[in-house]
Amino acid sequence: MRFGIFVPQGWRMDLVGIAPQQQWGVMRDLAQRVDAEEGWESLWVYDHFHTVPEPSEESCHEAWSLMSAFAAVTGRVRLGQMCTCMSYRNPAYLAKVAATVDVVSGGRVEMGIGAGWYEHEWLAYGYGFPTAGERLARLREGVDVFRQMWTTGSATLDGEHYQVDGAMCWPRPLQGTVFPGSELNGIPMWVAGGGEKKTLRIAAEYADYTNFDGAPEGFARKSEILRGHCEDVGRDFGSIVRSANYNVVIGRDEAEVQERLAFVKDMFLKAGVGEDKAQHQVESLRTQPTVGTPEQIVQTLRGLEGAGMTYAITYFAEAAFDTSGIELFEDEVIPELAG
Repeated sequence: MRFGIFVPQGWRMDLVGIAPQQQWGVMRDLAQRVDAEEGWESLWVYDHFHTVPEPSEESCHEAWSLMSAFAAVTGRVRLGQMCTCMSYRNPAYLAKVAATVDVVSGGRVEMGIGAGWYEHEWLAYGYGFPTAGERLARLREGVDVFRQMWTTGSATLDGEHYQVDGAMCWPRPLQGTVFPGSELNGIPMWVAGGGEKKTLRIAAEYADYTNFDGAPEGFARKSEILRGHCEDVGRDFGSIVRSANYNVVIGRDEAEVQERLAFVKDMFLKAGVGEDKAQHQVESLRTQPTVGTPEQIVQTLRGLEGAGMTYAITYFAEAAFDTSGIELFEDEVIPELAG
């Protein structure tokens, strides 16, 4: 199994209490820590502008600015976003941005892409909030533009939502040109989301990786639907790496797990989230697959690996303040599953 990790950037109110002028240093130091620990293959950010579980004035740093910064201060670890919202940026422009970050990083970009869902920030930024069908249609057109630009150096598309006329992308990404990369897309493309009729169909056509429901039952169902779409389009199902995101709350015993859950609740309360909503967040977290002791988490992930989940992208809510949970995961979970 392969492992990635999110760097706290504020979207989940995980920089609360850290002064804005100190936040980049915290993120940089964590990124460099991940870069030095070979158990981690990749580090990740979210593509959001407003915080959750509710919009607030807490910091929420922009994803592609961070991608550029991480590219410059790391040297080994791969860099991704889970996942970029297609409609937040013109796809030709975004393909150009990603290609530049790939060059800066020495060929380490992973392109996470999805249709988007956070209505509040869509409306606040003036993007409207199209129907799910339109958002997915934009996703399909956009990934076509990506593939053209990264593999040929230019793109032309007279689509319903995007019109591109010879948009050039030079230099192309290092991946697929100077360095071996995704044979399919140049920069490896992660199509995120579990929409069964459209998103997984797009994944069957374009994705190097998928990222959907990480619970055992949900993962098995989405996998079988993806398999069916692959058969329909003539794609080798086994050529697509299936990943999932996991909120990790790890402790040596139940008492330590409960301490970490209490920390998460306190973090939300400090951000001004009400008691009921903060408690709801904790209760939702408590039931997730990677909450428990190292032994329990290894057992859960082994079962998921048997179902085909071979890339776990992890999130530690306390990471900006306390890396002991990350260290425990590195020492007692990754060695049991890596390779």
